[in-house]
Amino acid sequence: MGNCNFRTENTDPTISLNHHQFQFHYPIGKGGFGKVWRVVHKKTKVSYAMKEMQKRRIISKKSVHSVMNERRLLAILRHPFIVNMRFAFQDRENLYLAMDLMPGGDLRFHLGRQRRFTEEQTRFFVACILSGLEYLHMNGIIHRDIKPENLVLDDKGYVRLTDFGIARIWQPENGNETSGTPGYMAPEVICRQNHNIQADYFAVGVIVYEFMLGRRPYQGRNRKEIRDAILAKQVQIRKPDIPEGWSVEAADFANKLLQRKPQQRLGLNGPSEVKSHAWLRNVSWQKIFEKSQTSPFIPSLENNFDSKQVMNEWKDEAELAEVKESSMQDLFVGYFFDATLQPDNNNITQPKEQALKN
Repeated sequence: MGNCNFRTENTDPTISLNHHQFQFHYPIGKGGFGKVWRVVHKKTKVSYAMKEMQKRRIISKKSVHSVMNERRLLAILRHPFIVNMRFAFQDRENLYLAMDLMPGGDLRFHLGRQRRFTEEQTRFFVACILSGLEYLHMNGIIHRDIKPENLVLDDKGYVRLTDFGIARIWQPENGNETSGTPGYMAPEVICRQNHNIQADYFAVGVIVYEFMLGRRPYQGRNRKEIRDAILAKQVQIRKPDIPEGWSVEAADFANKLLQRKPQQRLGLNGPSEVKSHAWLRNVSWQKIFEKSQTSPFIPSLENNFDSKQVMNEWKDEAELAEVKESSMQDLFVGYFFDATLQPDNNNITQPKEQALKN
């Protein structure tokens, strides 16, 4: 991975971390900018998931804002149902982001193996997801990319939210921010309209539908086809569609989250409205928060990732941007973070509840 050099005038003067302080074991994931490694901090012996992201690849994909936005948000967030940042630093070629290690893999990997989850498993996963979303939403943040790939499991089978690259602090005029994953994007987002926290609840509805029926409600080969499918028909789970072992309440929960108009969608009045649905009436939210309840799905702690996907190399090396060294370093000033040096900042300013309802 090359030698680190933190003493140039264009890198952070406060940096006291480098990748030599971590023992890199093996890759456990692969993204658009680099690989995710299982690492151990040599001094403390604590294991982390370390994102190693190539600066030139980030620049080539015009993703500097997304990467820096994730770093800024994670610095002010801390919660048991999100994947928390512990360290962030850089060298000349790469950015490094050390996060909580989630050895259970992501829900997309397990869905690919199982095809579907049971109602009990899905309800437990949704309770975890809602616990994370409640924290974000009450702090005025929309995740905007809730999908199985961004829902990762710890060793006890509890789900946490990850990937905050396109998350945003809510602003009333945000119709131009249409990033997301087609198939999970709310209609108001895919149609370039202003959107709020209800967009995240639509994605939860897609996930419940998918876990129940083994397919997403709106399908297509690209964003346009999915948009056309959403505009053509309001998808609903009918009683004859409900699989054996699933309840009418589960279908009703998904249907109310999948409403195309956000004003008619469950969650319009905030997280408590979603948590109060009949399908979740028996959830012990305190036990979920304390993580004292046994998960109905406990993953194996080995091989919870697709090794073929992780080991594949990128095919666009020749297309990477040629950027002047000084210009490249200027783009990532301020990336450094060390959680051990931070005050206890578990909360950020709470917005007025009415603002979240607009």
